[in-house]
Amino acid sequence: MADEKVLYEVRDKIAWITLNRPESLNAVNRAMVSEIVGYCKQANEDRNVHVVIFKANGERAFSVGGDIKDRARANEAGGGAEAESPLVTRQNKYSATPGTPAPAIAAIDKITMALVHGYTVGTGLLMSLACDIRIAAQGARLGLSEIRLGFLPGSGGTQRMARLVGIPKALEICLSGELYDAQECYRIGLVNQLVPYEQLVSAGEKMAQSFLKGAPLALRYIKEAIYKGSEMTLEQGLRLESDLQSMLMQTEDAKEGPRAFVEKRPADWKGK
Repeated sequence: MADEKVLYEVRDKIAWITLNRPESLNAVNRAMVSEIVGYCKQANEDRNVHVVIFKANGERAFSVGGDIKDRARANEAGGGAEAESPLVTRQNKYSATPGTPAPAIAAIDKITMALVHGYTVGTGLLMSLACDIRIAAQGARLGLSEIRLGFLPGSGGTQRMARLVGIPKALEICLSGELYDAQECYRIGLVNQLVPYEQLVSAGEKMAQSFLKGAPLALRYIKEAIYKGSEMTLEQGLRLESDLQSMLMQTEDAKEGPRAFVEKRPADWKGK
């Protein structure tokens, strides 16, 4: 609906989660946080969803970050002792049930993608970093401005940025608070593709459709193998890969794939 600040729709095995507060450049307020987290959980539990795509309405911004005015109002109101406790905040952030957007996105075991444009700052970029794939529109401006507000890019910002672009560049981005144009972000590997704004959604859908040609369980296990394996020694990673492959070979889809290839038809994946 027009007054909903986050939209959710499932089409052709793709869940679309859309930030819909363009009048505020999609600044994420507390109500939106709850909705985004809820939709992440909903998409992850839906067996008909294999890819989750995040995008935003309005031409000027994917998101300028957290709603600072909303935060200031909460601080003025006091927010309660529990809300003010750093220990409680930390516990909530790292709980088994994520309560903020970036950790909720990272907890999705399906393939996730962010289609960013315009200003993609702070929480907007943190959400994008938590996705597996990022496609940017030409002219987009990306950055982590938390340093200029007196805190660091939490929710995985420092950790995911370093893993994506390397420590020296991550330090520059996080310490400066500057905005970087989409062309530079593509050059350093922060985004996977750079396309004209008018082609952003179609580019995301095209890539998602290429993923959907593969078996759903294989998509998940490849994601798991790459992420977990990157934190292991090569020997450990190879063992993980072998274990996941052994499990996949026992599935119905592992029999359907070769059969469809021989019969020269699209595979009818069952996800089991």
